[in-house]
Amino acid sequence: MFKLVRSFLFLMSAEKAHYFTLTALQLIIYIPGAKWLITKLFANKNQQGLKIMGIEFPNRAGLAAGFDKNAKYLEVMKMLGFGHVEIGTVTPLPQAGNDKPRLFRLVKDKAIINRMGFNNDGVDIIAERLKTRPKGLVVGGNIGKNKITPNEGAIKDYQICFEKLYAYVDYFTVNVSSPNTPGLRELQDKKPLMAILNALLDIRKQKIEQGLPSLPILLKIAPDLNEDQLNDIVSLTLETGIDGIVATNTTISREGLSTSPALVETIGMGGLSGEPVMKKSTEVLAYLNQHLNGKVVLIGVGGILSKSDAEEKYKNGASLVQIYSGFIYEGPALVSQIG
Repeated sequence: MFKLVRSFLFLMSAEKAHYFTLTALQLIIYIPGAKWLITKLFANKNQQGLKIMGIEFPNRAGLAAGFDKNAKYLEVMKMLGFGHVEIGTVTPLPQAGNDKPRLFRLVKDKAIINRMGFNNDGVDIIAERLKTRPKGLVVGGNIGKNKITPNEGAIKDYQICFEKLYAYVDYFTVNVSSPNTPGLRELQDKKPLMAILNALLDIRKQKIEQGLPSLPILLKIAPDLNEDQLNDIVSLTLETGIDGIVATNTTISREGLSTSPALVETIGMGGLSGEPVMKKSTEVLAYLNQHLNGKVVLIGVGGILSKSDAEEKYKNGASLVQIYSGFIYEGPALVSQIG
């Protein structure tokens, strides 16, 4: 059944299909009995009640950032069995993102190339929307900087998002690894990244002193880091005392694709996700697991299209996993399999 639906959706452009599907699922919620039926069909059979970073996760299956950027579809994602959803990337000011087309399927590779560019409604609107978030779903806030903000002013952007979302999310992920905002990945260097994380840790300390809970802070990194850069991430993680790492974001590599090089070249720039990134992202995960020795939480992301893919992430240190491209290619049944 899903393959038939997917064939229809793949007749549309990738971005149009994305919003068509989400809007349709949102409307289904209001049909009497439909929400109950879909919840029953896609109920995650792995409801383990895991306590990770002090948070009660219903299961280990999460939706990666970028899918529900604006926290509009949280009820839908809960209905489909996700235990957590990472919204965003959220920026202080609303921004339209990069020019369309900016989302592309590589069907032969079960992959996606995106250069969305942090298109989102801005932190104020998203914070307001989160006031009515569904109960029983863990929500992470993935935060970044506006495109117009120079790297020297990046700290302020992260602070603004952190402050304004603090009361409405369960954890934060600091995104310095998207390839679609010019210069953003330069913030993965140890010195600027240390400054950003320490600034957020200072705010968290203030929140705790005000009687608010201590929300976990995680860092999302690229799969394209070399060993020296990964060692910097390890030392920085231990020095700052952040709670975890999301490994990994999309890759800028185009190695090993079955899609014709001419088509890939026509598509142009963007981050590649899906099956081709599985090996590289899992290698990064394994390296972090070995060198951090269980001292922080690791969330495995990248190339998960089956139960065995998720198990590979767990074997290499992931406490939780997140999907994006796998959801597009394999459908909602995948959620229960990986959780």
